[in-house]
Amino acid sequence: MQTEMGFICNGLIRRFYINEKGNQITTGFTKENEYITDYPAFIRQRASKYYLQCLEPTTIVKLPYDSIQETYSKFRNSEMQGRLIAENVLTILNDRVESFLFNTAEERYLKFISENPNLIQRVSLTHLASFLGIERQSLSRIRSKLAKK
Repeated sequence: MQTEMGFICNGLIRRFYINEKGNQITTGFTKENEYITDYPAFIRQRASKYYLQCLEPTTIVKLPYDSIQETYSKFRNSEMQGRLIAENVLTILNDRVESFLFNTAEERYLKFISENPNLIQRVSLTHLASFLGIERQSLSRIRSKLAKK
């Protein structure tokens, strides 16, 4: 059951699932000062289909679902914070779907390094390639091509 949301004080976490072939497919990276959860599973209080892996030593503050709901009922301003978190999650998910619909692998890579310049040294090429939806060799070719420009 997805009964908690986490706030990462420091560190880096990879979110992934395991496909029918047994491969780990990376769906995201969450770093310090960001929230981590499978938000739809958290809201529905259901089991998540995703796994989390700390890629670095990580400190997380756990935020239980019941405590968050209690805070919403006691403090009106907290509802706005919850809405902003939900909007952020929706935007991230929508951007990811649209990147696969409308962008090439090279464009996805360029967007990732543009939006996450400090993560490129913290994430393995294998995990990054998986996140981008390509094989590691394809990522190496893209990086090599861009380096020659």
